[in-house]
Amino acid sequence: MEAIGQPIIDAALAEVKSWLRISLSDDDEGLMALCRSAIAMAEDFCAQRLFVRGGTEIIAASLYWERMRACPVRSVGAAQALKADGSTVPLPVTEYAADIDAAGDGWVRVVAPMVGDAFPRMELFFVAGLAESWTDIPDALRQGVVRLAAHLFVNPDGGAAPPAIVTALWRPWRRMRLA
Repeated sequence: MEAIGQPIIDAALAEVKSWLRISLSDDDEGLMALCRSAIAMAEDFCAQRLFVRGGTEIIAASLYWERMRACPVRSVGAAQALKADGSTVPLPVTEYAADIDAAGDGWVRVVAPMVGDAFPRMELFFVAGLAESWTDIPDALRQGVVRLAAHLFVNPDGGAAPPAIVTALWRPWRRMRLA
């Protein structure tokens, strides 16, 4: 998975510093790390990527549609077969099918039946995420990230539970899946 771009972290840092009423740059490195952590926690809680970036995912090579874990998927690029011995082989686009549904879930399947155990898994290259920039994400998600980063800064030893408002802000964006 690609890292979140520095312009996004810089914008988050500015908003967190404003929330905390910090004007000096003495704590910027630490605050940037907290912003990255808060964004990662938001993505884990919501089960979706907040910011658009590329990544890879390994799924079972199947004739049946397999749902990707990353979401919301914007595009599925190349795919490669992962053989049982660990080697990889690029898959031609005629060997697999990819689809993205209205909810942003990516679905992939092998088109032709596999001969024996030719390749039990496949690696997908994709782009997924809700927004291109910090200002493009919904206000509730952004405010939850700011409040969590500020909370982590004020409570560096982790002695206090995160504010309940953080999950309240994120909950409408949480994606639930039945196994």
